[in-house]
Amino acid sequence: MNDADLSQLGLHEASELIRSQDLSPVRYAQALLNRIAREDGRLHAFIGVTEDIALDGALAAEKEIKAGRWRGPLHGVPYALKDIIDYAGVRTTAQSALLADYIAAEDAWVVKKLKSQGAILLGKLGTDEFACGGHPVDCPWPAPRNPWNPEYITAGSSSGSAVAVAARMVPMSLGTDTNGSIRNPAARCGLVGMKPTYGRVSRNGVVPLAPTMDHVGPMTRTVQDNALALQAIMGSDPADPATWNRPDADITHYASGLKGLRIAVARNVYMEDPAADPEHIAGIEELARVLAEGGATLHEVRIPTLRKYNQLSRLLLSMEAYAIHEPWLRSDPGCYGTRCRERLLQGAFLTAADHARANELRRRYCAELSGLLSNADLLVTATGYDATPKVSDAEAFLKTYERQVRMPFNMTGHPALVVPTGFSSTTGMPLSAQIVGRHFEEATLYRAASFYERLRPWHRKCPPLQSA
Repeated sequence: MNDADLSQLGLHEASELIRSQDLSPVRYAQALLNRIAREDGRLHAFIGVTEDIALDGALAAEKEIKAGRWRGPLHGVPYALKDIIDYAGVRTTAQSALLADYIAAEDAWVVKKLKSQGAILLGKLGTDEFACGGHPVDCPWPAPRNPWNPEYITAGSSSGSAVAVAARMVPMSLGTDTNGSIRNPAARCGLVGMKPTYGRVSRNGVVPLAPTMDHVGPMTRTVQDNALALQAIMGSDPADPATWNRPDADITHYASGLKGLRIAVARNVYMEDPAADPEHIAGIEELARVLAEGGATLHEVRIPTLRKYNQLSRLLLSMEAYAIHEPWLRSDPGCYGTRCRERLLQGAFLTAADHARANELRRRYCAELSGLLSNADLLVTATGYDATPKVSDAEAFLKTYERQVRMPFNMTGHPALVVPTGFSSTTGMPLSAQIVGRHFEEATLYRAASFYERLRPWHRKCPPLQSA
């Protein structure tokens, strides 16, 4: 295989070749580093490339595997991190002048997990400032560009995490999701993006935004790769009290068929309240049709209060984010980018009474959604409403940022998975749908998504890159 062929490998494909010693981890890492060098000058996925760490780690993995000490599916496989996740000895900037020179002293929990399994870091990835949302225009590093067409937005905040995987620079990346920040860029870049159950993955060593809604999760090109990545990072962490002390589950083995699976379809969410872009609707309906043909039973449900979920989620995020950033906003407000500062300051005008009322509503909405899922295994709905806008269209960008169906599941903590459903006939940009499940039942989401992926293999299409 040449470098271009190696870059097309997914996580599972590369893992199998590395395990059988048909692929050298050193050669694979170097091929991806070469691809980053060729592509990233125009796509800006990376804030920093960790070439020495990557090659040293790949050499160590190669020696271990040759000696018969294979650690598991991620051994010798490269990945990259959203730059709000700590890796000891490497900068964690959060795309902000405030942290431009900060060197992490310790690994984040997810990094410890990946290191223990022999995964290889290639670098730190671009993000909206402090993962706060809003395309960064006055931040220290350029905003990542969508590899399908750099004139269109990538969306955030885990923008670099999506670009790096879609552009075949890495087979897997980690992002964070507080307001849909894994699912939004995954959807815009044609990827599989998982926001796991709240408490499934530790946030220890991750720069916080809104602690009761922050999640860490993987982006990949295939469902199988996503399950392998999530399996590698999940688990209870004493340093993160939000994580659940549950028996280890194997989410990488799930039934291949759909017989007996009950799926609720919330059509009012994307057809009436308001209506989504027609091509998005067609993709969601096609997903539901494929699942039904595979043996799942579908029934339509209405969620009339979903818009209120969004409003409440934004209120909670504003309060929590301001509480974290208040000292810096008082001492160094000019070090923030304009959009990040404006979003954070919204929380300054909310009161303790607002917080109490918001949490009471939150309990009510969580119970409502859990009740709906007591009669269904999965919920199929939209990720957002609008076609992907151009970077130059600031008004359309702000519109799409607010019009979305991702944030409610941050507030309720239910696992939510974005899958590609094709490409726009007018712009060529990816389309997507969202599958939501019961708490800690990620394997059921993967079961449905993998069935759909086998029949609609959109992941095989590659962006028109210079080194494709």
